[in-house]
Amino acid sequence: MANSKSKNTVFLVVLGLILAGGIGGGIFISRNLGKSKQEISRESAVNQIEKKLKKISVQEVPAQKSTVEIAGTNLAEELPDISKYPLSVTGKGDINIEIISSTEKASGGTDGWLNEVAEDFNASHYMINGQWATVSVRSIASGAAIDYIISGKHVPEAFTPSNVLWGEMIAAENVKINMVTERLAGNTAGVLINKETSQKLKETYGKADISAIVQATIKSEITMGYTNPYASSTGLNFLVSALEEFDSEDILSTKATETFRSFQKNVPFVAYTTLQMREAAANGVLDAFLMEYQGYYNATELRDYEFIPFGVRHDSPLYTIGDISTDQLELAEAFADYVLGDSAQRSAKKYGFNYLDDYKAASWDVNGKKLQSAQKLWKTEKDAGNPVMAVFVADVSGSMGGAPIQNLQSSLINASKYINDSNYVGLISYSTNVDVNLPIAQFDLNQRSYFTGAVEALSPGGNTATYDAVLVALDMLTKAQEKAEAETGQNIKPLLFVLSDGEQNMGLSLKQITPIVGGLEIPVYTIGYNANLRELGELSAINEAASINADNDDVIYNLKSLFNAQM
Repeated sequence: MANSKSKNTVFLVVLGLILAGGIGGGIFISRNLGKSKQEISRESAVNQIEKKLKKISVQEVPAQKSTVEIAGTNLAEELPDISKYPLSVTGKGDINIEIISSTEKASGGTDGWLNEVAEDFNASHYMINGQWATVSVRSIASGAAIDYIISGKHVPEAFTPSNVLWGEMIAAENVKINMVTERLAGNTAGVLINKETSQKLKETYGKADISAIVQATIKSEITMGYTNPYASSTGLNFLVSALEEFDSEDILSTKATETFRSFQKNVPFVAYTTLQMREAAANGVLDAFLMEYQGYYNATELRDYEFIPFGVRHDSPLYTIGDISTDQLELAEAFADYVLGDSAQRSAKKYGFNYLDDYKAASWDVNGKKLQSAQKLWKTEKDAGNPVMAVFVADVSGSMGGAPIQNLQSSLINASKYINDSNYVGLISYSTNVDVNLPIAQFDLNQRSYFTGAVEALSPGGNTATYDAVLVALDMLTKAQEKAEAETGQNIKPLLFVLSDGEQNMGLSLKQITPIVGGLEIPVYTIGYNANLRELGELSAINEAASINADNDDVIYNLKSLFNAQM
């Protein structure tokens, strides 16, 4: 169980961001497209940067402060219009309720079971007081769904998340919520590990379960990854499971927090989707990763992995939300009965549900407020007490003029409120040449003010020298990291965020910088604004980061999700 190794975009891409399973923009993990066939050392990468920088025009732009809003961003304003998530089933009855469903049940294909059942129910012409009653279904990841509900931006009549934890958090916000049934179809969250690793866990710990996996991670015996607990049901379930392992008496205790830091030291990244984790595992970065059993059932290529269930069950409870009419409540109950009927349950099994029914779920004394506190603990402690150092690389080429640059500026400023004060931030922009708009410094109130001023001053024009800018940013990042680590004694995690809506048309090519990026082993998250993501995806794939596609509607929310997961 040795450790595994661990464009006209400008921020437009800013907008793009992941996390998460589920956030508004599309997230693509390239299948190792960016991996260099020529491995070079970090020292060689630094030497190559020095040589190539001699041919790149770089200038520093004097930074000016601007007013920083201390108040938090309005959640309803962050969220894209609900049309971003179109209905997968449209009920046309005299009486109708909308059900927001988690994605594994209503996305289509092998994840389309609830859509099929809802269509069948509607076709059955169920009547209430002589009126045709139907349901509509909308697929949204559970973490984003509760944001719509809690903010009041879009409140459906019913909600079926993956697990009951989301219902607890809705109730904690004093939103009226009523459980219709605790189960529509059986499912569990689990950790996937290869069978050889599983056997070694059994030899060392007596069994391969969540406790052994957590302990083996702490001891650097395995490397695992999981998904953003603000967005992902499996991620949230795993977070609480781990904290319960650390201190079952109080998951927010000093003991739990300190042990969580030790655990996080061996978690290379928190993914936005299961797909990202699967790719990382395929490339040898992870020994273990999360997935629901229903997804595992449909991913036949993963049969060499053992599925180890954990935490609360993912049995898709059904809730009604808010004050609904008597007829709507009857409809919700009738739909639940229909779903629980023999025909729909047999169908569920074909889609991968209703297995592992003998798994005994964890029993936690955890309410919605404590779950929210656990999420906050995760955000502040996920980097094992060490800060993150990030450089934003913003495309300000000519195509960014008008609305694009304005959206980029407002989105980045608003989303930056989700970056922890202990982290370090810098800003570079590029068109034909490269500008250093803000040198890297700790993101305290002073740096936030300079950052806001630098973003507000961005002005578009010129060509697109994307990879020149990436190289300048890598140089700035590696030097600042070395200096900060020497001064503080901390281990600092470097990250790069490239925000672009187009393709590079001058300067260095991706092929020329790929070995350097690989040698430095710095994750490069790319955010494409209505962009062709192939090349951006190749850049991100070099070091197992994510490439995100977003548009004007969901920029802020995507960035918030990204920063929650990484900053």
